[in-house]
Amino acid sequence: MTLRLRFALLAAILAASMLGAGGYVWNVRREQARTLASATAAPTRTDLAGIRAEPHVVFRSTALGEGYGKVAVVPLSAPSGARAYTPVSCERVYATAGDAICLYANRGLVTTYKAELLDGSWQATRDLPLTGLPSRTRLSRDGSLVATTTFIAGDSYTNPGEFSTRTVVTRTDGKVIGDIEKFTLTVDGKVITAADKNMWGVTFAGDDEFYATAASGGKTWLVRGSLAKRTVTALHEDVECPSLSPDGTRIAFKKHGDLPNGKWRLSVYDLRTGTVTELAETRSVDDQAEWLDDDTVLYGLARVSGTGAATSDVWRVPADGTGTPQVLIPDAWSPAVVR
Repeated sequence: MTLRLRFALLAAILAASMLGAGGYVWNVRREQARTLASATAAPTRTDLAGIRAEPHVVFRSTALGEGYGKVAVVPLSAPSGARAYTPVSCERVYATAGDAICLYANRGLVTTYKAELLDGSWQATRDLPLTGLPSRTRLSRDGSLVATTTFIAGDSYTNPGEFSTRTVVTRTDGKVIGDIEKFTLTVDGKVITAADKNMWGVTFAGDDEFYATAASGGKTWLVRGSLAKRTVTALHEDVECPSLSPDGTRIAFKKHGDLPNGKWRLSVYDLRTGTVTELAETRSVDDQAEWLDDDTVLYGLARVSGTGAATSDVWRVPADGTGTPQVLIPDAWSPAVVR
């Protein structure tokens, strides 16, 4: 067999493989689209602007049907009722009264990622850096800062040290402040420079101060950071995906404790006293919680629908460890409370 013929055969094999892979992806996506389109849609309403004018919750809809994956809005006065859909679809969303941040994963033969800032009419105003699988995002309360966390290696938080994330803080005018993993991390007075140092899950406390998760050597910590000083300092061990309460006194988070790998207990850390309160939700929560108000924590829990498609609900539970979990918004994920 001549060299030219060998190259021709190799090219034919590669082309057939690519066509086969493309056909497989196309068939999977077509079947997913059929499943979603044939499902019963969630009740909807069309007065999106009216809902946005009152206290409301912005979230990613996981109701099967044409609205699956779209960003939706419900009034706080009727969170489990009919929802208004925006024209935007996201993997993860967060919002303030004036802006929203959307993280996208466009899956195909080659998956690409994108983060967009959106204005009050849900029009894209700016693209932001995004370098991996979308995981977490937050806006500061005044809408001037945005943080995005993506997976660079691995695709879950199950085993610390076996994944790598990148968390970038950017001003919404487009100025990149930086990757917080490059900030100086101090734990018990010692600067951590280990190669496995990792940080994720920002929650903003103001224009400069923030909280996040830091990890190294199989341990995680709640850290308080300064954007101006480019430093983060450990406050408490075994804290992941922190969320600051509206009054700025407590952190909702997930902790591993002595649970099996990939399992977490939703808890609250009091910044004034250092007390940790385990919440009444005993199921494993893999989410960055949100606060409904100073007394109530929100979080997403995945479930599997009767069709086999993945969906989820947003739950609520008292922040003081009492009560029982209740569904706040069915068929929802990634909530942001806007007042």
